[in-house]
Amino acid sequence: MGSNVHPRRQQGVGGPHELYFKNLSRQKQIMEKNGNNRKLRVCVATCNRADYSKLAPIMFGIKAEPQFFELDVVVLGSHLIDDYGNTYRMIEQDDFDIHTRLHTIVRGEDEAAMVESVGLALVKLPDVLNRLKPDIVIVHGDRFDALALATSAALMNIRILHIEGGEVSGTIDDSIRHAITKLAHFHVCCTRSAEQHLISMCEDHDRILLAGCPSYDKLLSSKNKDYMSIIRMWIGEDVKPRDYIVALQHPVTTDIKHSIKMFELTLDALISFNKRTLVLFPNIDAGSKEMVRVMRKKGIEHHPNFRAVKHVPFEQFIQLVAHAGCVIGNSSCGVREVGAFGTPVINLGTRQIGRETGENVLHVRDADTQDKILQALHLQFGQQYPCSKIYGDGNAVPRILKFLKSIDLKEPLQKKFCFPPVKENISQDIDHILETQSALAVDLGGTNLRVAIVSMKGEIVKKYTQLNPKTYEDRIGLILKMCMEAASEAVNLNCRILGVGISTGGRVNPREGIVLHSTKLIQEWSSVDLRTPISDALHLPVWVDNDGNCAALAERKFGHGKGVENFVTLITGTGIGGGIIHQHELIHGSSFCAAELGHIVVSLEGPECLCGSHGCIEAYASGIALQREAKKLHDEDLLLVGGMSVKTEETISAVHLIQAAKLGNAKADSILRTAGTALGLGVVNILHTMNPSLVILSGVLAGHYVNIVKDVIRRQALFSAETVDVVVSNLADPALLGAASLVLDYSTRRIY
Repeated sequence: MGSNVHPRRQQGVGGPHELYFKNLSRQKQIMEKNGNNRKLRVCVATCNRADYSKLAPIMFGIKAEPQFFELDVVVLGSHLIDDYGNTYRMIEQDDFDIHTRLHTIVRGEDEAAMVESVGLALVKLPDVLNRLKPDIVIVHGDRFDALALATSAALMNIRILHIEGGEVSGTIDDSIRHAITKLAHFHVCCTRSAEQHLISMCEDHDRILLAGCPSYDKLLSSKNKDYMSIIRMWIGEDVKPRDYIVALQHPVTTDIKHSIKMFELTLDALISFNKRTLVLFPNIDAGSKEMVRVMRKKGIEHHPNFRAVKHVPFEQFIQLVAHAGCVIGNSSCGVREVGAFGTPVINLGTRQIGRETGENVLHVRDADTQDKILQALHLQFGQQYPCSKIYGDGNAVPRILKFLKSIDLKEPLQKKFCFPPVKENISQDIDHILETQSALAVDLGGTNLRVAIVSMKGEIVKKYTQLNPKTYEDRIGLILKMCMEAASEAVNLNCRILGVGISTGGRVNPREGIVLHSTKLIQEWSSVDLRTPISDALHLPVWVDNDGNCAALAERKFGHGKGVENFVTLITGTGIGGGIIHQHELIHGSSFCAAELGHIVVSLEGPECLCGSHGCIEAYASGIALQREAKKLHDEDLLLVGGMSVKTEETISAVHLIQAAKLGNAKADSILRTAGTALGLGVVNILHTMNPSLVILSGVLAGHYVNIVKDVIRRQALFSAETVDVVVSNLADPALLGAASLVLDYSTRRIY
């Protein structure tokens, strides 16, 4: 993906790749640079009940850090309309001071009224923004009110932070959302796909934060609250959890007549289904007035099975959908927030058809008959699905606050778009001529500790090697010393360091930059936070991953795996490791122990492995295993053949076994064939599990094993898996190149 970015993009003022990953002390330096510790003045503008549920967690976070921020709240749109619940009151109940109330809605609930409302907001907002003089305006989502806000702020040279850009729903909302994206200076998105969409729209990578949805911070902490009293209050005294429906349907402004007809069919289906149902009034989009007429025509407000309401406080709404038997309609909350609880959802029509969803969502795209909707209710009602965290992990607000603190107001206000190059050209920007964008790569092996400066093209510009110390204190001290020396030397080599990538043995949590458990080859290396001390010392972003995963990343970016959708890398060295690339993405697993390929068991009665089990691939085919067998032969005087000699002080190793086999030692050759067969059986298991199109053997022993592995595949694999390509890596140093690719590959960016 990095190849699609114009070289000038990363040469902006202030070095954005370093800028957004500073710790607290660096953030204070930015504040001092912004002007004598002046607080960042943030204007949060909220237009309706839906966007307030996303903005409120951020507002609480800003309010909790008065040493960094000043908060001004502007309320406009349907918040101030009685027919839509006067929802500004919930902002007051949350103890926020509302600086300005702007009546911006022109009633009529049709297309012309929406346009006139945007115009009215554009007339009123400049005076408010002139008085507030905010450093940044936070705008949410895709409403026409938000478009007016973004337009006003952009034309008045005020920075804009857009929440939830890059998403796709399927209506006019997409056009509004993407228009706001082009006006906004900074972006907070909720999903990986949304991040990729923003990048595809030529937005600057360094101004995009993948944070998750702020509402999930509240959703994921609220499940165990007293929900029965809430259900009784809104649904009825005699209603049980999972035995009621929540319905929330809005007009589709690009096809109002059809959406009204669909709403009518939905109500008919709900009446026939005969379950208690909470119906929320639609939003203020064109067509909502007609939808309300349909409700009243069918007597929904007086029907014994229905409760029709204009607004439910978000905390209570969370409990209602979490314990509902089903949610039906076309609201974004159905496909976004409800997935956090695994509640069944029926999404009607096309309004949310482009959004990412969990398996709890059943789409009824052509909801053109009552029977279709009724069948969907019978399929979904009362089901329970796995909880989905597609849209967040509950930690969005801390990330967003950190992102806000890192904004440098001294940077030029003018947006920079990152257009992909139409053809190969050479930039004449002086920084591009003088500097090579590079990464610091660190490889922590069982014996050596290596640091290298690696260029964007995978060239190792300079490499530093030391023995890996035995204690934590000595090791972390040496890493810092070597990295600082390399970073200093990079200046002399005209290399611009974008970050630090670390490859280490053991189980790693790459999200937090922590080594969870180490291999036996590296002592005192469990529960170690590598990211924090190195980032603090170098003021650079730091990524950490397992050495096998790094080898796979190296192949994906620089080696045989480039452009391959599904492949597996196996490292054959002191131990056996590997990494799995599935659909172009690295697989980490639920507890970060995916691709422990060396511990695939190929014999129940095989030799003991360092992991404590028996018959692992590593117990047969690793360098340690071959050394063990070589020592046995040497002790029995069966290793050396003509042309071989070993000095008295020389340690017997796998090298001697390989040399003996080449010189005709039948026992040594048999041991190597057994090792290669064990590796081949492991590869067959991988083929039958992951079905990759390519297997890459890496490491010092790869060349000795490749033909044996191919032979085992021909004899043991299913016919459908036999066509896999098995190749030997052509990368000279996959561990260092993989560590560098953690930094250089944009797909891993923007997660703190």
